[in-house]
Amino acid sequence: MDDVTIDSLILKLHDVNAVKFGEYKLKSGLLTPIYIDLRVLVSHPTLMNQVSSLIYQRVQEECLQFDSVCGVPYTALPLATIICSRHERPMLIRRKEAKDYGTKRLVEGSFREGDTCLIIEDTVTSGSSIMETAEVLHKEGLKVTDAVVLMDRQQGGVEMLASRGIRLLPIISLFKLLNVLLAAKRIDDQTAESVREFILDNNTFSPKKQNGSDAPVTRKPCVEPKRELSYAERAELPCVHPLASKLLKIMEEKQSNLCVSADLTSSEELLQLAESLGPKICMLKTHVDILEDFTVAFTQKLQAVAKKHDFLVFEDRKFADIGNTVKHQYKGGVYQISSWSHIVNAHAVPGPGVVQGLGGVGKPLGRGCLLIAQMSSQGSLATGEYTKAALEMAEEHSDFVIGFICSSKITERPEFIHMTPGVQLQAGGDSLGQQYTTPEEVIYSKGSDVIIVGRGVLEASDRLKAAESYRKSGWEAYTKRVSQSVH
Repeated sequence: MDDVTIDSLILKLHDVNAVKFGEYKLKSGLLTPIYIDLRVLVSHPTLMNQVSSLIYQRVQEECLQFDSVCGVPYTALPLATIICSRHERPMLIRRKEAKDYGTKRLVEGSFREGDTCLIIEDTVTSGSSIMETAEVLHKEGLKVTDAVVLMDRQQGGVEMLASRGIRLLPIISLFKLLNVLLAAKRIDDQTAESVREFILDNNTFSPKKQNGSDAPVTRKPCVEPKRELSYAERAELPCVHPLASKLLKIMEEKQSNLCVSADLTSSEELLQLAESLGPKICMLKTHVDILEDFTVAFTQKLQAVAKKHDFLVFEDRKFADIGNTVKHQYKGGVYQISSWSHIVNAHAVPGPGVVQGLGGVGKPLGRGCLLIAQMSSQGSLATGEYTKAALEMAEEHSDFVIGFICSSKITERPEFIHMTPGVQLQAGGDSLGQQYTTPEEVIYSKGSDVIIVGRGVLEASDRLKAAESYRKSGWEAYTKRVSQSVH
């Protein structure tokens, strides 16, 4: 799905007043500076056909498997009807209320218990309409794993549905819509900014709220602190990504900022390493494509070990292709990385499309991404303007990018975690250009958060003892840095 097609669609939606700016009262009572009314599509058949085609194109790109389609009543019903008629896919209709005569069913159509139903929706704010439809389908014995929506208002719907086991796949995000209308001079900077502020201030999803609290959640950028914050303090900041918060809490609780790079070719040896070193590490870094005996069962066992010893799994995939390609590399193929790896990384070379492609898969699953801002190899081109561009890309996509692979801290914003590879207890290098720095230099002097150690542990005669040495050295450098900042 190319940007030109999406940009054109956004302008057409604005042309027919499906997107309006002003002051509108929502069902919740909130006053919003933007109103999205896609009900007008029924009066514009050409545009409705285009929207239906784009929704089905997204379905095909994601290779979704389903037995039937259900449009959320009422606006999405004609979209689902067009899709099912054109592509000869079975359709179900969810009633908003049961009839008091006839079959009295809430779901009309033919289906079998255990079938999977794909939900189609026009616009999502909190995700409640999709969830209501899914619950009705669940009561009839149907499964719902995915939903496709034309417009995501980016106010928590993706996260809420993901917490209930449903992946939301949007065609257009609200911030994308604003950027296109701004570039086309359909709106001014002040209008765009007021909408952005409203969206950020009115995120409907909060993990606390899901547990019964009404505490609001906003995801504005963190204010640069006046002093060095501890891992625990950073974990509690409302601007910090949930996965980054989890990692920071693990680091504080285990007193470990050590990530071991498990560059092994045997699944069994890798699992043994994870089991042995699990209590010492905050994260395990893998290169799954070098395993000579990879199986899906291996990833399941690795997840179990990670949960047992409370560490995250970081697949060092270094994605570096266009958005559509990395999306499939991340979700599918032999390795199905998104299904088991908490964190992945990507080069900034392809531009923001690489993050958008990965985020489309990872965000609904609660995953996170690291951008490669600097590299530890001699002669690396990832310096200067390249590093600056990676930082800007991360700031624009902080709902998925949680930090950087770098040789030193590149931003003071506490929501981003800095991870540095090429660490050994003694500085030096190898014959292939790898440059090694010590934990003390990386954490204390250069301000990084996590040391990534490979050969320093793997080539040691006693791997557990070596891991403990790195854990201790990294933690001491961190506590020294924090204590000096306080004083």
